[in-house]
Amino acid sequence: MRRTTLDLWQSFASKPAGKWAFSRLLCVKAPYFGSIRPRFEELRPQYCEVRMRKRRAVLNHIGTVHAVAMCNMAELAGGTMTEVTIPSTHRWIPKGMTVKYLKMAKTDLVAIATPQSQIDWSAPGEFKVNVVVRDQQAEPVFEALITMWVAPRKSHSGPA
Repeated sequence: MRRTTLDLWQSFASKPAGKWAFSRLLCVKAPYFGSIRPRFEELRPQYCEVRMRKRRAVLNHIGTVHAVAMCNMAELAGGTMTEVTIPSTHRWIPKGMTVKYLKMAKTDLVAIATPQSQIDWSAPGEFKVNVVVRDQQAEPVFEALITMWVAPRKSHSGPA
């Protein structure tokens, strides 16, 4: 039986260094996300919380967290939340992302992804995800609306 992302989270999260290990494992599956060194804090259907430390590798020329690092963080949180929310009979892919930079990001950050609304899983369609990135003072510094395309997985009903 194939383990789902949510199964992995549930088996890792409560163990010592489990959240760190889960975060690293996801970055092995999708290597680009490793550039921000994310740490998953909470994951369940319709909710994902990811942290990112302010460190030199994610800074821009003025010493604040780079806009693309926040986009990366938003896509990771939104995609992972989508993965654990949609039915296992479906697949998803990002279709578009609209972002707003609200203020300079001068501290470590946390991204929280939640669905904007529900969709009818019986037909392919758009699943909209809200992501808010906050600084250490809980002030929003960045917002994203990510449109995911969700469709049933293709069946493999050919000769074995």
